[in-house]
Amino acid sequence: MSELGSRAKPSIKPTVKFGANPSQQTEKYPRPTLALALLMAAVVACGLHALFISGPATRVAAEEQHERTIAEENREVCGRLGISPETAQFTICSGELAVVRRRQTDRDEAAAMGVL
Repeated sequence: MSELGSRAKPSIKPTVKFGANPSQQTEKYPRPTLALALLMAAVVACGLHALFISGPATRVAAEEQHERTIAEENREVCGRLGISPETAQFTICSGELAVVRRRQTDRDEAAAMGVL
């Protein structure tokens, strides 16, 4: 028994990195870094949703609203000129209003580029 008693059990010491304070937790990723990574992932997910899902639907809705606005303006202007929407003259009137709008758009673009 004296042999067993004389043998000391090896002590297992925790491995501590050089320069690290043993009282601090040593995690692979500190909590602020993990929180920032999760926040960035959420922002990227929202951006991708807006780009690929909400964006096209919003664009289609805006185009439909634009078309409804133009149709309402055509009915209003041509109606003031005494042209009913059921007549062939209404189609001609709407076409002429489209030409006027196109020319106005061209003038606006030229003015924005500094040509005018």
